Amino acid sequence: MRAIHILNGPNLNLLGTREPKIYGHTTLADIEADIRATAEGRAAITFAQTNSEGALVELIHAAHAAGADVIINAAAYTHTSVAVHDALKMLTGQVIELHLSNPHAREAFRHQSYVAPTASSVIAGFGAKGYRMAVEALLA
Repeated sequence: MRAIHILNGPNLNLLGTREPKIYGHTTLADIEADIRATAEGRAAITFAQTNSEGALVELIHAAHAAGADVIINAAAYTHTSVAVHDALKMLTGQVIELHLSNPHAREAFRHQSYVAPTASSVIAGFGAKGYRMAVEALLA
């Protein structure tokens, strides 16, 4: 069975209450439940969130060790973390960069992505539905 690791960065644990005009009212637990139902019987899902850059790098290392494809919403680390970039470069599976909002329609500092050069594709601006889109893309 295909292994897919869905990795989430800082502040995504507050989805549903954090800036709902930008991120919506869906919680990360809601997204995880939807993904597990979508992938049931088709993929082994690992779903994780951390507010720590080092912990996110370790989650990427675990995905590498498992030979997994990765869907990553690195959140603010998208725009700041060379460590996340370097860890993602080690992966042998596909990498999909994911954003709930469209970073290019927001502040200028969000236009730079250290994740994008390591990703096979980017899904942005579809809200929580983007996660299901990413899983379906990997399973197609």
